[in-house]
Amino acid sequence: MKAKEVPQEESVLEGNRRACYAQDESGRYVVVPSKGWEVEKVINDQAHVAIDRPVEAARRSVIAGEASPLLYHMLRCQMSAGLLAATVGIWGWRVKRHLKPAPFASLNDEMLSRYADALGMSVAELKTVPSYPPHESVAGKER
Repeated sequence: MKAKEVPQEESVLEGNRRACYAQDESGRYVVVPSKGWEVEKVINDQAHVAIDRPVEAARRSVIAGEASPLLYHMLRCQMSAGLLAATVGIWGWRVKRHLKPAPFASLNDEMLSRYADALGMSVAELKTVPSYPPHESVAGKER
């Protein structure tokens, strides 16, 4: 791509710029600042929608009493049960068990604290989920 062809459209960068490599007039690769590309914004919006769907489904499951808040927070942090288990330092089957309301409710403070630390939140936050979707995630709208 030529330096003059580097996209300068508004995108997810929100006014910031990113370094892109392009060829100058003499054919050498140089760093050219870019505001972004509209296609990039569309793809990122679609990715956020795809990520938000299971998180919202988990939130509803927690409110319905079908899952523990751990499921919601794990998915919100884009973690799998295996990754969370490795981060906390326990077996994966234990995390999967704690995704159910009754086993989660019986966790001791030490285990809750380990989960909270792994998810970057307090124990109080870990025990709750928002009563409404935390943001709108429709393509083309603000998140």
